[in-house]
Amino acid sequence: MISAMQVFRRWSPVALVAVRGASMSPALAPGDVVVATRGRGRAGAVVLVTWDARPGQLSVKRAVRPVGRLWHVEGDFAGASTDSRELGPARVRGVVRWRLRPRPGRVRRT
Repeated sequence: MISAMQVFRRWSPVALVAVRGASMSPALAPGDVVVATRGRGRAGAVVLVTWDARPGQLSVKRAVRPVGRLWHVEGDFAGASTDSRELGPARVRGVVRWRLRPRPGRVRRT
């Protein structure tokens, strides 16, 4: 599976991303495959983000609030999440819209 950043660099409107880790449980579980589209997201949306402190790492988190042009993002399962509480505001690269596997369906905002 190609990484979301490679897909978005090629100007594709969508990316397939495999979720790793439990930080988004129960909304998303490790091994879930999701579809993300280009976009900025809004509060409550599940988003793909990067941090300047961790170049090359792409994470799936929930958008909480804008911080200038960046976003404060958090995992749904705080005990298993490294997020803006530690790394500061993140750059939103895309918005997670659907889960393809193992239980297909729309990924909802909170």
